[in-house]
Amino acid sequence: MASETDTTSGTADASAPNGAEETPAPGIPDHIEVERALEAILMIVDEPQSLVSLASALGRPVGVVRAAIAALVADYDGEASEEGTPGTRRGFELREVGGGWRIYVRGEYDDVVRDYVQTQNPSKLSQAALETLAVIAYKQPISRGAIASIRAVNVDSVVRTLLGRGLITEAFTDSETGAIHFATTDLLLTQLGINSLDELPQISPLLDDGSAGFDDVR
Repeated sequence: MASETDTTSGTADASAPNGAEETPAPGIPDHIEVERALEAILMIVDEPQSLVSLASALGRPVGVVRAAIAALVADYDGEASEEGTPGTRRGFELREVGGGWRIYVRGEYDDVVRDYVQTQNPSKLSQAALETLAVIAYKQPISRGAIASIRAVNVDSVVRTLLGRGLITEAFTDSETGAIHFATTDLLLTQLGINSLDELPQISPLLDDGSAGFDDVR
C-alpha cells in the first residue's frame, strides 16, 4: 500500500505540464491603466493602429481597448465626465483613419502649427530629407514602405520632418492595408519656384542607359 507521502511526491507545479515553469503572459502589468498605455503608444506611432494590434500590444481584450479608445476620444474632445464636470478640449484629437487609430493635430490648429514650422523652425533639410522628398515628388502618391524600399533605409523620422514642414501631406489611406500614401503640397512648389510638378526636371537624362555595358553590376 502506498504511503501518504507518495501522493504528493515531486516538486513540479501540477498546473504546468512536464514540470515547466509558467511563462508570464505578454502585455502591460496590471497596475498600468490601459488608457495611459494607449496614449504612450499612440504618441510615437507613424501609422494608424487597429484595435487588434493595440490589444495585442497591451495584452488586453479588444473590447477593453475599444472602451479605452472611446474614453480617450471623449477626454480629448472635452466631453463632461460622468459626474458632470466639464472637460477641456485639447489641441489634438484621436481619430480613426483607414480602420486604425492615431493622434492628429485638431483641424482648427493646422494654421498655427504650419506657421510655427515655417517661421520658428526654419533650419535646412538634411540630405536624407531631401532624398526622401525627391522620391515622394517623383513617385507620388507613395507609401512609407515603398519609400523605404527605394532608399533602403528607415524613413519614419524623415517623413515626420517633411510632414511637420508642410512639404508633404497624407494623400489617402489604403483601405485594405491601412498604409498612408504621401504626396507633395503647394508649399513645395512655392519653395522650388515652380507652378506645377510638370516643371520638375526629368530624371531619365541623369540615369545611365547601359550603353557602356554592365560589367560592374553585381
